[in-house]
Amino acid sequence: MESSHLHLFFGGSYSNIDALEALKSEAEKLHIPAHNVYHTGDVVGYCAFPNETVNAIREWGINVIAGNVEVQLREGEENCGCNFEEGSRCSDFSTLWYPYAKMHVDKSNIEWMKTLKNHQIIEIDGLRIGIIHGGFEDISEFIFRSTSNSRKEEIINKLGVDVVVAGHCGLPFMQQLENGHWINPGVIGMPANDGTTRVWYAIYNSETKTFTSHALSYDAEKASQEMLNSKLPNEYAKTLVDGLWDNCEILPSEETKMQGKHLMAEELKITTKTVNQI
Repeated sequence: MESSHLHLFFGGSYSNIDALEALKSEAEKLHIPAHNVYHTGDVVGYCAFPNETVNAIREWGINVIAGNVEVQLREGEENCGCNFEEGSRCSDFSTLWYPYAKMHVDKSNIEWMKTLKNHQIIEIDGLRIGIIHGGFEDISEFIFRSTSNSRKEEIINKLGVDVVVAGHCGLPFMQQLENGHWINPGVIGMPANDGTTRVWYAIYNSETKTFTSHALSYDAEKASQEMLNSKLPNEYAKTLVDGLWDNCEILPSEETKMQGKHLMAEELKITTKTVNQI
């Protein structure tokens, strides 16, 4: 029996087919139908199976918006468009994984990427939710917990929604703001820089009007070895198994200080201004 009151949100599959299959199994255990599942983009990324991951997403039949990687691939660009600083380690690594992804994603999946919207607005029992990848005007904008509330509220106002669900930054968080709510469900393709192999997603329960974040365990050792076998960056393969990002170049100072500290799940009840750890 379908759990029609449950809605699952996640970002950044990053070509990690092992994590994606684990998440799909969780959704099936919870009886969450595919039409209640939402992906904030970057289906393709750092890991070893870009085409297979796109195929699996399409076969699952979930809702997907474009991440910056999908935009770059569908436009035939030569870089990932991730907004990494030129000359940084992240930028240098992208010269390895992005061409690999571009070479392996087939034409039919590029055509599918051309059909993806850059954002989506949905309504669940009267709650308006805007789904974006990074920012609104700038798809590759990094927005973290420490990013100013005014920036988040500006995007909420432009979208005309009660809640924004956003991806791209790779770290899960939930915030109550003056004029709405900001949810980043995290990504499933890479760990959250907390020293564990866990990856993250979020569930909205429309009966309780509550968002909750959830950690997902999967066979990270296997995914890491698959990256090494494909001659993808050793540093990212290592991140899959030690849970630490190779560098903190994209992170503000507050998020940098959190490296290696185990994240706790969060709960945000939309009818209150209280975020509780659970």
